[in-house]
Amino acid sequence: MAGYTTPSAQAADKSGEAYWKANIRIILISLVIWALCSFGFGIILRPALSGIAVGGTDLGFWFAQQGSILVFLALIFFYAWKMNKLDKEYGVDEE
Repeated sequence: MAGYTTPSAQAADKSGEAYWKANIRIILISLVIWALCSFGFGIILRPALSGIAVGGTDLGFWFAQQGSILVFLALIFFYAWKMNKLDKEYGVDEE
């Protein structure tokens, strides 16, 4: 019976596939947000944001120097929270 898989093995394969699709979706969303904040607001859209003052400087400079770092830190905590939730949903949490 080479190539035969049991129904429980097929369900586990589908569950694992769904888990990784959800994981990749979270990663892609986080990367898009990070790229938008660091490259988009800090570099590409900096001239358009120069008229908005934040903390004594313009918003584009603030994103380039501080904002993208703060967004990156927020994304780290978001990813950890979301992955813990996803792990519990699929029964692969560490607890």
